[in-house]
Amino acid sequence: MSSDRSLSVSVPRTAVPLGITDPVESARAELKAALSAIEEKVNVPKQAKKATVKARLFARREPAVTAAAVLAAAAVVGGVVWAIARSLSTPR
Repeated sequence: MSSDRSLSVSVPRTAVPLGITDPVESARAELKAALSAIEEKVNVPKQAKKATVKARLFARREPAVTAAAVLAAAAVVGGVVWAIARSLSTPR
């Protein structure tokens, strides 16, 4: 028994669907995909949300490494602030 059910495959917004034979339609699809890809990269709030989700997942998997990274970052920021404050407070 063979069935002729067509498979509905969802194509991401940033991809060009296969099977387009008309050059004009192909160019339109490529332009649409390129503009969508640019929009994805430039959307700062969406990128920040993705980074936050990744950081939270990493923090759950590796809490010790996360704590060490936070302490190291705090030490670097503290050192930079201290160096700036010291350079501004010394007489010239």
